[in-house]
Amino acid sequence: MSIRLLLVDDQPLVRAGIRMLLDAEADLTVVGEASDGAEAVRLARDLQPDVVLMDVRMPGVDGVTATGEICGDDFSVDPDRPVRVLILTTYHVDETVYAALRAGASGFVLKDAVPQELLGAVRAVAVGEAWLDPAVARGLLTDFVGRLGVPATTPERLGRLTAREREVLVTMAYGLSNSEIAARLVVGEATVKTHVSRVLMKLGLRDRAQAVAVAYQSGLVTPGAAPPR
Repeated sequence: MSIRLLLVDDQPLVRAGIRMLLDAEADLTVVGEASDGAEAVRLARDLQPDVVLMDVRMPGVDGVTATGEICGDDFSVDPDRPVRVLILTTYHVDETVYAALRAGASGFVLKDAVPQELLGAVRAVAVGEAWLDPAVARGLLTDFVGRLGVPATTPERLGRLTAREREVLVTMAYGLSNSEIAARLVVGEATVKTHVSRVLMKLGLRDRAQAVAVAYQSGLVTPGAAPPR
């Protein structure tokens, strides 16, 4: 089935350029355009597109406010096929990014992204996946690390970890619980708890959240990558 799209941007030339790109794809169909957030909400309610490509900074009702309404409860006619929002932004990271995430946006793409990135983002969001432009992801990670107060982790400090402790750190970063890590590594849960404690101690970290941040900050884990088998 074709992915139905609503394009929202206050600049007609921007909309025209993006529409040309989208309409050239056999599986994508632009069903409407809006120039501000209020019109976006109205058209999204009437047309029930699969994905709304939403600019964030527009006169009147902005994209963050519109996103909150579109992603709210009971907005979508079919709960199994919710209207999802993909943010189009010229900004890598600022408070608008966090606000749109809190409002329910499924992802972000920079307006200067290459066409294949935009197309990939649209298709990913349409099937319920999240999408972060790599530049946005890096910025979010840097800001997240700063907010957590994570101490700088040097290669020398990471080198203190054993191979198994490094493996545990990576699995933690992918969100696995201690029991899930134990099952994956075929060890006891008590052993995993010991490894976690040693990782925190050797890296001078306060808690598990800081450990996850360090795993991304140091490049042990890449945003968007699947956990290793």
